[in-house]
Amino acid sequence: MEIVATLKTPEKLRELQRALYLRVKKEPSFRAYALYDKVYRRDVLAHGYALVKANGGAPGPDGETLEDIETRGSEALLEGLHDELKTKRYRPGPVRRVYIPKLGGGERPLGIPNVRDRVVQMAAKLVLEPLFEADFDGDSFGFRPKRSAHQALDAIQDALEQGMCWIIDADVEAYFDTIPHDRLMKAVAERVVDGSMLALVKAFLEAPIVDERDGGRPKRNAKGTPQGGVVSPLLANIYLNLLDRNFRRRVEGGSLRGRLIRYADDLVVLTPGRPDRELAWIGNVMRRLGLALHPEKTRVVDARKEHFTFLGHTHFWRRGKLYLDIGKKARQRIRDELRSKTRRTGLSVGQLVHALNLYIRGARQYFRRVLRKRLSQLDHDVTGLIARWARRKHTLRRPAWSLMRGGKLNSEYALELWNLPPALRPADSRRAR
Repeated sequence: MEIVATLKTPEKLRELQRALYLRVKKEPSFRAYALYDKVYRRDVLAHGYALVKANGGAPGPDGETLEDIETRGSEALLEGLHDELKTKRYRPGPVRRVYIPKLGGGERPLGIPNVRDRVVQMAAKLVLEPLFEADFDGDSFGFRPKRSAHQALDAIQDALEQGMCWIIDADVEAYFDTIPHDRLMKAVAERVVDGSMLALVKAFLEAPIVDERDGGRPKRNAKGTPQGGVVSPLLANIYLNLLDRNFRRRVEGGSLRGRLIRYADDLVVLTPGRPDRELAWIGNVMRRLGLALHPEKTRVVDARKEHFTFLGHTHFWRRGKLYLDIGKKARQRIRDELRSKTRRTGLSVGQLVHALNLYIRGARQYFRRVLRKRLSQLDHDVTGLIARWARRKHTLRRPAWSLMRGGKLNSEYALELWNLPPALRPADSRRAR
């Protein structure tokens, strides 16, 4: 029987996920003995493929693209993976390492598995995630179902309003690249006893790395879970949940104070008094986990006097109110994106505006709470870039400011605004000042 891939979670899979989640909530000591056979269920693999296809992405080391698979038909891939997993012949292929520039300098390594391995990772994630979701702390927001960066911003505002004005602005040094495999597997084994499932997770972690800068030969991956892998964010959350839960226990026991708010490997701790004890405790736990806080990027801040940046938002706490701005690095990233789109002089005005609109809508949604004057500045920046684009396109002596008169770009070409009129702003944009 052919299983049709769909983005809507199949009912039987949803029932399985719900049952696993509720079992952990009901029995805190529950450990799963039979999970592996769920990974190669045809409906789970089909849904995993649909999600991988929706995410898109570049090919792995084998060069096979999603388009290649679609041309041949995905049924053969899914049936092959089903048979390999069921007979335990499946082995992940190598992971292609690429580098993307970081705004602060340097580069961030990303790992790109083969498409077939992304499908298996997604299937494993669909089965594992509900078990650990039931364990995760309420102040952990990154890469979790029905959680978002804006909920993390809400949590920070709540803590500030409760008088927690001292901040540990922390940076975990090279987190995804340094997680020790043995300790991570112990954290996974707290909930999973199924040996075949544990072996599959270990195989994901140990998949060889192919780095063109290093000769292109597969090399053993001794530690870390490469950013870019489908299952990596879940595994990263599983490991740092050890920090989350122990911090909460210490707060409940009275030896520490405050809230630890985390989004993947980005975290802040807010406390009502200077957090020397909390910082020392976190540093000690990090060392025990085989991790480290970045010495130059971790600092203690009194939010009543200084600003701090979290998730691209710079926070100002003034006279009992929270104000948000776009962080310096995020502003640079926005400028770079806008400039790259306005370098394409082969486009028509309509085509350029369409390309800009796609970006503006997404970025505006993320930064919808920031100062309105910052959004107005971005509108000014966009119109200036378009005027200079028109000068280059038509070899004019000066920027084509005539395009800007009377809101022509907005009325005739439907250019999106960063600073929307009040009637069009999202409901929670009332937090913007």
